[in-house]
Amino acid sequence: MRAYSFSGPSPGKKAMAKGLGTQQTAPRRWACFLAALSLLCLAVQAVQKADAIGDPTAATINHSHLLLKRLQELLLNGNTSDTTLRVHTAGSDEIKVFHTHQLMLSLQSETFETLLQNQTVLDLHEPPDNVALFEKFIRYLYCGEIFIFLHEAIPLHRLASKYHVSSLQRGIAEYMRGHLASESSQGHVVGWYHYAVGIGDEALQESCLQFLAWNFSAVMSSPEWASVSLELLLLLLERSDLVLQSELELYAGVEKWITTYQPEDPVVEKILRSLRYPMISPSHLFHLQKQSPVMVKHYSTVQDLLFQAFQFHSASPIYFAKYFDVNCSMFLPRNYLSLSWGSQWVINNPARDDRSTSFQTQLGPSNHDSAKRVTWNVLFSPRWLPVSLRPVYSDSVSGAIQPIRIEDGRPRLVITPATTSSDFAGVSFQKTILVGVRQQGKLFVKHTYNFHQSTDEVADFLIYADLQKRSSEYLIDNSLHLHIIVKPVYHSLIKIKK
Repeated sequence: MRAYSFSGPSPGKKAMAKGLGTQQTAPRRWACFLAALSLLCLAVQAVQKADAIGDPTAATINHSHLLLKRLQELLLNGNTSDTTLRVHTAGSDEIKVFHTHQLMLSLQSETFETLLQNQTVLDLHEPPDNVALFEKFIRYLYCGEIFIFLHEAIPLHRLASKYHVSSLQRGIAEYMRGHLASESSQGHVVGWYHYAVGIGDEALQESCLQFLAWNFSAVMSSPEWASVSLELLLLLLERSDLVLQSELELYAGVEKWITTYQPEDPVVEKILRSLRYPMISPSHLFHLQKQSPVMVKHYSTVQDLLFQAFQFHSASPIYFAKYFDVNCSMFLPRNYLSLSWGSQWVINNPARDDRSTSFQTQLGPSNHDSAKRVTWNVLFSPRWLPVSLRPVYSDSVSGAIQPIRIEDGRPRLVITPATTSSDFAGVSFQKTILVGVRQQGKLFVKHTYNFHQSTDEVADFLIYADLQKRSSEYLIDNSLHLHIIVKPVYHSLIKIKK
């Protein structure tokens, strides 16, 4: 058996508890004493600051960094240690030994407070990745600070959860939500999502799902794609906010996943029936039927969907809607990046002045509408003022106008069709704006904004972005990177025949 000690000898184990009662109550008494002392210090500081107002000689002397340094030295040297942690590595005879202090552990961890009521030596059993970071975890309990990397997030969060160190739990969860787009060789978001499901962290789950959906093309082409579980894959396939080139690209990614995992036939059927075949052109559908190994093998399970897709492409949407329910996800485009559904727009120096552009989209995904185009006009204003902030004449000074600051305005984006047409009957348009950012040299979607035909502009567009600063997280080389997508949504004009 190999043992590794991470601190020096433990002299004077009884010194700390002397005069404080029994061993079982010492940590609680110390905790109460320190809590009361902390409140007293805060109260004294508040009184002192109040007294010091207006006195130019008043100053604060802060040596808290020295205290943190001494607490770290306390752990490193094992001075006055009264508790020993023996951390066993699962599947190994390796043991790491930490000479610690009951007071420090009990103050930070409810679990340690309970365990240390009746003993001074704890035998703890942890998986290898937890053991590798246990020293870092214990150091946090002494100084309240920790430096972590992407691959350390899960084991450290697992330790914080197991020993009920709530502040560290919250801190690491926040770190994970803030580093979804960070660079990693094998990817990490899928692993973080599966971990969040296991611990029931719904906020982290949703953050991971949102990132995966908004950057779906990148995910499918990364090593992470092979680690996507069936449950996660089905959840993603349900979403209409997937950002990818086309439904055909999605089919290729799904086929790769099925080929890798070789799931049972009922599972394959469920996956294949989650694809939106009406969003694939007839020529590509014919190709899939003959050239895709997965489709050839499982054609009978989706034959009805393919037949419906061909019917959709062969008739006008209005006529098709007489016989089929088009108000479902099967006939709703996802956030496709192909030129048929939108356009990129890079706005250099977006804080400078108003800009405008125009682009065309296909009227609808139906092959019947493939030759019909809609022209869209787009206006961007970096400093549009809401009505409540617009200049008004003052009653006190005739003709005077309230001063307006540039920072009072906020960005505005308006998208309108250049013309109207009878072809729009039975179709409304959902508009989506993707905002791209660069992290670790790669472009990611940071945020999406959605609005419908009932309004021409996005109400909360970049409301929290500070485009006046070159360091704004919404800018790449002082440019705003947008991708505008227009999705046609069909509606039944006539009751479907039964």
